Amino acid sequence: MRGDGTREHEGGEAGEIISLVRAATGGDRWSFERLVAIHQEALFRMVYARMQNRADAEDVVQDVFLSAYRGLASLRDPGLFRAWLYRIALNRVRDFMRRRRLASLFGLNHDEAPEDCPDSGPDEFDHLAASRFWAGLNGFLASLPSLQREVFRLRFLDHLGIQEIAAALGRNESTVKTHLYRAIEKFKVVGPRYGLPAQEES
Repeated sequence: MRGDGTREHEGGEAGEIISLVRAATGGDRWSFERLVAIHQEALFRMVYARMQNRADAEDVVQDVFLSAYRGLASLRDPGLFRAWLYRIALNRVRDFMRRRRLASLFGLNHDEAPEDCPDSGPDEFDHLAASRFWAGLNGFLASLPSLQREVFRLRFLDHLGIQEIAAALGRNESTVKTHLYRAIEKFKVVGPRYGLPAQEES
């Protein structure tokens, strides 16, 4: 307990997440707000990377946390809260993109063009290099089958472990490992064509 009366947490530790999830499931609003604070930034990056529109991503993230709050009692394993949260997010992104495609099909889509990736620094050269990197990475991701693409993103961009990816996608760990291996092997071969350095998984 801090001197100001608030509880002190080490953000991101598994034990803390489990304790917060259990408390939030029992009706502790502060604990759920803490879970939001811990995961909001990473979840926004995950959603934004798939939608490329800040306003839409913010709306989806808000909807994800609302859905998580309402459905928290259905989470069987508090240790997989992040994976469960990302699974909700992936479903919401798919729903949103499906509606966007339908709107576009019927000429109802007036959304702005995708935004540029966030500036990586004040130097224009750094910004240009970052833009080229993300353009190359998006090109590589587009070349992958859908499941390989999602596994690769969740592992290397969202930093989920194999168990978390399996839970987020509703697949078994063996399937995740197989698709991750195939994506990595393809990255080694075609990554340089997109201006990307081929690297082994650390």
